[in-house]
Amino acid sequence: SVLCDAEVALIVFSTKGKLSEYSTDASMERILERYDRYSLAEKQIAGTDAEAHGSWTLQYAKLKARMEVLDKNLRHYRGEDLDSLNLKELQTFEHQLDVALKHVRSRKNNLMHESISELQRKDKAIQEQNNLLTKKIKEKEKELAELAQCEQPNQGLESVLPSQPFQSVDTGSSFQTAGNGGEVETSTSLNRTNSLLPHWMVSHL
Repeated sequence: SVLCDAEVALIVFSTKGKLSEYSTDASMERILERYDRYSLAEKQIAGTDAEAHGSWTLQYAKLKARMEVLDKNLRHYRGEDLDSLNLKELQTFEHQLDVALKHVRSRKNNLMHESISELQRKDKAIQEQNNLLTKKIKEKEKELAELAQCEQPNQGLESVLPSQPFQSVDTGSSFQTAGNGGEVETSTSLNRTNSLLPHWMVSHL
């Protein structure tokens, strides 16, 4: 059932050279043309694969040679296998090393300058912070000093006032009747009371 719609062409040559052919509903020429097209496409694909294989082989050989050259140069940069170099090659190699050394030094100097600039920037920021803290400390000290000055007069007033209240002064006088009927005014405990009063109050009594 798979070959029901298949196109078949058969060519037979007898031992005497007689040609016999057979084909399905399609003509023999059409089948042969179709066969030629498919055969040519297969040959082109095969040729492309062969060319690709040859290209990969050539590329591999080039890469391998390049790796060998790089490995050799690397050994020379490490100071190895220098005996195989002649004078001109040594001079060329020395020039390459000088150029490379200049690039290395230039890069190192740039990094050092960048590092110094960064340190200077950080130092400036720290100095600004220190100045700000110093200013705040001075302002705080000034506030504390002003507060202390305001408290000192109040303490002076408290020291002037007596710690104990004044005792009441008994200024009353008693009268006694004399034998002749006259009244005599006598002071009661004046000396003892005066000893308990301040001197400025005693002078006004």
